Amino acid sequence: MDVKEKMHAGEMYLPHDEKILKDQFRYLDRLYDFNMTRSTEQQKRQEMLKVMFAEIGEGCYIEPPLHTNFGGHHVHFGKKVYANFNLTLVDDTHIYVGDYTMFGPNVVVATAGHPILPELREQGYQYNAPVHIGKNCWIGAGAVIVPGITIGDNVVIGAGSVVTKDIPSNVVAVGNPCHVLREVNEHDREYYFKGRKIDPAFLNKT
Repeated sequence: MDVKEKMHAGEMYLPHDEKILKDQFRYLDRLYDFNMTRSTEQQKRQEMLKVMFAEIGEGCYIEPPLHTNFGGHHVHFGKKVYANFNLTLVDDTHIYVGDYTMFGPNVVVATAGHPILPELREQGYQYNAPVHIGKNCWIGAGAVIVPGITIGDNVVIGAGSVVTKDIPSNVVAVGNPCHVLREVNEHDREYYFKGRKIDPAFLNKT
């Protein structure tokens, strides 16, 4: 198994291998160019993202600056994904995000980890585990999602949460470590925020 295969197989490897760095720097140059675009250059951004990402659906919006280890080369976005400022994707291996998912500011999604044993860290060893985030999720500001996590569909992750275990579909989850607070329920079909009612006309459009 060569070093690039180890990156995606959960095996320990040395990330500063020349075979990795040559491609990585090229991807990061593209990321730099994306972050230097103007807000009026929306079409240019869309075209750049199609080259940068492994997959990206129609109607996605990513607000620079975007931070990634591999320039999005291992990132798979569905359609109409929204990301606010300072999304950090540690995409040393694959990150999958479903349609309509939203990221608040300063969210971190990490696939890379390092051994607990200090002798191995001293040598620079790393391992990676993919992250899966479902459809129509809202990942609140400042949330951190660690390697190997799966989050289901229609999930709200509260601001500042640290997601260290898988989260099932159709729930609100909060805290450090992140835990399920409650299910999405009928109350949520009537109120959108602190007693403020949802106009039924909005629901008729879905």
